[in-house]
Amino acid sequence: MAELASKALRLRREQFPHHLPIDTRWSDNDAYGHLNNVVFYSYFDTVVNHYLITRGVMDIDTSPVIGLVVETGCSYFASAAFPEKLSAGLRVAHLGNSSVRYEIALFREGIDDAIAQGHFVHVYVGRETRRPVRVPLQLRQVLSKIQVTTQSESLS
Repeated sequence: MAELASKALRLRREQFPHHLPIDTRWSDNDAYGHLNNVVFYSYFDTVVNHYLITRGVMDIDTSPVIGLVVETGCSYFASAAFPEKLSAGLRVAHLGNSSVRYEIALFREGIDDAIAQGHFVHVYVGRETRRPVRVPLQLRQVLSKIQVTTQSESLS
């Protein structure tokens, strides 16, 4: 399929310190025979939450602090379809007092240029109050391991 146009700077695999393999599913394809755009967002959400859960800084049932999505965006460069194997790259572009900007890119197996890339901004809030809180120290430490220092590669 022809490459799709986007004004975003297309990022490469090595620009992401964390990667999660993702197997596409038959149900991910839409009527046009490629992954539906909403599936890309599902993969973004999966890599962020997988990273947090496997590092012990988020329990979906009991964590007193949770991240709520307040902003998302995605740029598409090429299509993908089942049964491709993808990899989701993850990095933190901004780690504020109560918010985090996660940047994610999807890569085909063996290809270093992103087929899609985007971001989620989470505001961390108390589970019960839904009011913003400081990003907890343990979470901050885990996120700092995948934080990037250059802002010239911003995805938006």
